[in-house]
Amino acid sequence: MTPDQYVQEKAAASGSSFYYAFLFLPAPRRAAITAFYAFCREVDDVVDEVTDPGIAATKLAWWRQEVAQSFAGQPQHPVMRALMPWAREYGLEPSQLLAVIEGCQMDLEQSRFLDFPALERYCHLVAGVVGEAAARIFGQTEPQTTDYAHKLGLAFQLTNIIRDVGEDAMRGRIYLPISELQQFEVKAHEITKRQHSERFVALMRFQAERAHRLYDEAFALLPPADRRAQKPGLMMASIYRTLLREIEAEDFKVLHQRISLTPLRKFWLAWKVQALGRL
Repeated sequence: MTPDQYVQEKAAASGSSFYYAFLFLPAPRRAAITAFYAFCREVDDVVDEVTDPGIAATKLAWWRQEVAQSFAGQPQHPVMRALMPWAREYGLEPSQLLAVIEGCQMDLEQSRFLDFPALERYCHLVAGVVGEAAARIFGQTEPQTTDYAHKLGLAFQLTNIIRDVGEDAMRGRIYLPISELQQFEVKAHEITKRQHSERFVALMRFQAERAHRLYDEAFALLPPADRRAQKPGLMMASIYRTLLREIEAEDFKVLHQRISLTPLRKFWLAWKVQALGRL
């Protein structure tokens, strides 16, 4: 299996909404973003699939070395061998990949966040920086597009957190800020025991409203000159925001099930942005 085949399989197997947006890109940019996304999946899988924190930390340390070696011209892992031919062309930097690893390291070291600024720092590493790198690959020409990408990445990650509350609780993680649980009088044990309540719904509605504001703020930051190039991000935004609305319509029944969109619906939403320019 070639490095390009490896990253293609990694991206497709994830079933992620991101994959559908990549389909509409020109071949070189599609190859670059697929390789970068596969890198993010590899690092994220270390935390999600390795049960021993010590082993996971060792694997993340290996990935840090691999990033350094790859940018020095000696990639070993198929993901990095697929990514490095595009890194210079699209302005990717080691610091961006290392930030993603740092965010995953946070998952090993903490399972609670005191307040929203603390959560926002985590989201910046695992999603905002990913958006920044993706925007460059898509064809960014304006500096302000980086601000758009950071804001949109935060909106995506908050949507993920809302969707995955039940699954994350089973892993012993609650990403919802402690201060906001207290504000809505929701106890951590109620989430881990999957106790759906009016208080929980009020808490989640608060989270969803914040995410919607961030989507709107991100769209307002995108310079018109870059709107066409950044269509893949807008496709992802359409898919993620539709998912968020589905979760709202289901009254935030996220403790006992994973609410998702069908592959056909994701493809339709992506195509609609590509063909009609409509979110």
